[in-house]
Amino acid sequence: MHLSKILCPLDFSAASGPLLAYATALAGATGAELCLLHVQEPQPALSEAADVPEAAVELARYQLTAQQAGAARISTRLRRGEASCEIVREAQEQGADLIVIGSHGQTGLTRFLMGNTAEHVVRTAPCATLLVKPQADKAYRQSA
Repeated sequence: MHLSKILCPLDFSAASGPLLAYATALAGATGAELCLLHVQEPQPALSEAADVPEAAVELARYQLTAQQAGAARISTRLRRGEASCEIVREAQEQGADLIVIGSHGQTGLTRFLMGNTAEHVVRTAPCATLLVKPQADKAYRQSA
């Protein structure tokens, strides 16, 4: 399997750093372009204008981290809408070969009420997906 484009959606949570490390390592090892994506979901209480600059700054920070870790080709995208749908749409439009996505491990009522972005992406993505669990990251860091 040849990878030319890896899509890595980031929500800027604590899990985003380790997720970026996985995606960067894969991009560096395969020579693939790494596309960092943040989806801003509609928030009625927040001004749309205030969200965009903060998200753009965060994406730039993650891009710099990926560059310092050895990824050669990196692009960033900022979308607005329902996260799972926008991630799948971006993968289709960009012709992604792989989506590296994190799981927050929601279960029970939280998962029922809020849905599960990663699950929806895995089920509907037009390409392969790599689901990185927070627990798996801890094991990875301890063995390295």
